[in-house]
Amino acid sequence: MKKTDDQVLVIFGGSGDLTKRKLIPAVFNLFKGGFLPKCYAVVGVGRTEYSDEEYRKSVVFENEHLNEKDKVSESDLKRFSDLIYYQSLDTKDVDSYANLKEKLNQLDQSKATCHNYIFYLSTPPSLYEVIAEGLAANNLNNQEDGWTRLIVEKPFGYDLESAKHLNEHLLKFFAEDQLYRIDHYLGKETVQNMFVTRFANSIFEPLWNRNYIHRVEITAAESVGVEKRGGYYDSSGALRDMVQNHLFQLVALVAMEPPVKADAESIRNEKLKVFQSLRPYTKEDIANHVIRGQYMSSTIKGEKVPGYREEEGVGEESKTETYAALKFYIDNWRWAGVPFYIRTGKRMPTRVTEVVIHFKPNHHHLFSSNSNLANPQNTLVLRIQPNEGILLKFAMKIPGAGYNTEQVNMDFHYDDLSNVYVPDAYERLILDCMQGDATLYARGDSTEAAWEFIDPILRAWENEEIPVYGYPAGTWGPENADTLIDGEQMTWRYPCSNLTDDGNYCEL
Repeated sequence: MKKTDDQVLVIFGGSGDLTKRKLIPAVFNLFKGGFLPKCYAVVGVGRTEYSDEEYRKSVVFENEHLNEKDKVSESDLKRFSDLIYYQSLDTKDVDSYANLKEKLNQLDQSKATCHNYIFYLSTPPSLYEVIAEGLAANNLNNQEDGWTRLIVEKPFGYDLESAKHLNEHLLKFFAEDQLYRIDHYLGKETVQNMFVTRFANSIFEPLWNRNYIHRVEITAAESVGVEKRGGYYDSSGALRDMVQNHLFQLVALVAMEPPVKADAESIRNEKLKVFQSLRPYTKEDIANHVIRGQYMSSTIKGEKVPGYREEEGVGEESKTETYAALKFYIDNWRWAGVPFYIRTGKRMPTRVTEVVIHFKPNHHHLFSSNSNLANPQNTLVLRIQPNEGILLKFAMKIPGAGYNTEQVNMDFHYDDLSNVYVPDAYERLILDCMQGDATLYARGDSTEAAWEFIDPILRAWENEEIPVYGYPAGTWGPENADTLIDGEQMTWRYPCSNLTDDGNYCEL
């Protein structure tokens, strides 16, 4: 284990949903696991007036999101709550940050936290610049006798221009190595395991190139609609909400070259090269290789569900996409000519995220007369969620006379490691930041490079050059999405053959 310095975690938006649902439970689990340093404190910051005791009651004792809280002793909850503090603050008032500085000075004296601070911006993006400036105005951005780090939640920019502006503004007050742009997808164990699967196994890396891989497919599907987030989502959409960050981070892990070392700088350098190698879209490419859709009202398991335009906070003529599918190429030596396909959508048959590597078929089809293997391809499935694991599909001979064959599976599920605790994504990412490890955080130049590829699509959509296709809620998106996949009888992988009543079982 890396050494963890004594420190304070300051959460702006301390009374918000993300804090109660994810951040406080993550810190609580780190506390239970013995990962917190000896001298540690959490300070919630918000406009709401709370005393320390009132805040502890709200985020600890009355927090339904704490893991298995009913199995945790009252003494554990009490010991954890003693680490929690609160400071009311008007984030738009620079002078009010002096009160926060005073609070932190008091904690440094009483709890010996050594002037080491993490500021977590769990706020609307419109406040990122304001908070950074307020911290700097009170010399909280650079501690002479300690360190300061700033965690920024997505979305990191709304387009290329806004992302560049935000980067430039934050870099006025914080150095790049102080900035931690968080993407919770990178905190998932199965995402990190893609890195290990590729580079720790000699059976995979020699095949991981254009000579053996036919195509790469990434799916991130959600069974729910926009629920109560219609107002926010209508100004965002699937491309901004999922593709530019989550899915492109998965693309980078799949496509990157082996880093020189397994450290933050080397890994993030290789990921940047992937984004820089993306073949820019022409207008014709956008028309032919990008599909956007929007879910329509439907009946799922006998229940009527509304269409996107019928959701609360969504305009009656909204053209915001709830589904996006892209085909693109990475123009470098390893991936020349290999198509990458990514798709994401809401109100799909189930919740599933997976990476699928489709290997090229043998040049000579000995068993092509067998209808089961008319177009034989080995497939490697890396399941991110749910039923996390790895699956390899290959052909086997059916017992008996002749050479009748069928596809069989060799798989591994993380559930099989029943005695191993798998940390939540936020636990891993917060601990990494506590230890100064930025490996799983996005770098500014990478976010800009990803936006540079996405921006032409956004412009084309704004000019209504690309139609919005409807798809019934509970289906896999617009029917014409299958036309993106090159090759006779080739289509997207549809991973769910058996669904339970809750619609959340996906067969690996």
